[in-house]
Amino acid sequence: MTARRIIVGYDRSTDAKAAARWALDEALRTGAAVEFLYAYEWPAWLPATSTVPAPSVWPDGETDRAIQGALNEAAALAKQSHPSVPTHVTFVHNSAALELIGRSAGASLVVLGCRGHSGVTGLLGSVSVAVSAHAKCPVVVVRGEPAGEAPVVVGVDDSPSAQVALVFAVEAALARGVGLRVIRAWPQVTGLWEQSQIVTRVVTEQERRPFDELIAGWQRKHPELTISAEAVVAHPAAALAEAGRDAQLLVVGTRGRGAMLGMVLGSVSQHVLRHSPCTVVVAHGEQ
Repeated sequence: MTARRIIVGYDRSTDAKAAARWALDEALRTGAAVEFLYAYEWPAWLPATSTVPAPSVWPDGETDRAIQGALNEAAALAKQSHPSVPTHVTFVHNSAALELIGRSAGASLVVLGCRGHSGVTGLLGSVSVAVSAHAKCPVVVVRGEPAGEAPVVVGVDDSPSAQVALVFAVEAALARGVGLRVIRAWPQVTGLWEQSQIVTRVVTEQERRPFDELIAGWQRKHPELTISAEAVVAHPAAALAEAGRDAQLLVVGTRGRGAMLGMVLGSVSQHVLRHSPCTVVVAHGEQ
């Protein structure tokens, strides 16, 4: 992870404040600067008929001042808690998702809360979904308060995006001084024999060999890093969400293999973003 600039999507919500804390801690580790970005898209409401006078559709100065005040407050709190981290604030009139996606090309990370200001609890915010799918850099969706010694977990297969995720996870584990759990899931038996005691699914030695060789290569490269390699027979989304219960960070690629390859964001990534109990990183970029 190149130490450049971490962008925090900030709207003063509880989840955005948690994202800010995470970003500041990460900046302290990497030497990056943190930008608090508040993108405000004023609803362009028009009356149902042209005979009704239309109200102003652009925010007044009071709204702008309130938002700028919230950003200044965030920067002041960051100065108190992380005095060595450079910070600045940005306020734009635009869609939050579009603004964050556009700015991600020049960032090392985009960090978001899991919901933002939403009247529906328990759901992943639409901004998080859109940015995770289309950003040009890794996107972090902050959730939970894990112990500092908890490991980093990453899901891999043989897709290019999974290798990008593994690189990110290795660097994250090294930076935090914690272990790394690498999970490779193979499909379960389905169809007619799914409930049969006769036919069971096991990962063969031949299937597992490339995975073991991959892990051995990373272990040779970083002998100081404790790596556990887990080959499981399970749906990868379920296996990773379960592993997130004991992790401080869960890293996934943007797409896996199979029929879901053409989707905007892979089905595994979507499931993990919605159901992981810990912070999730969707790794974009090149190895």
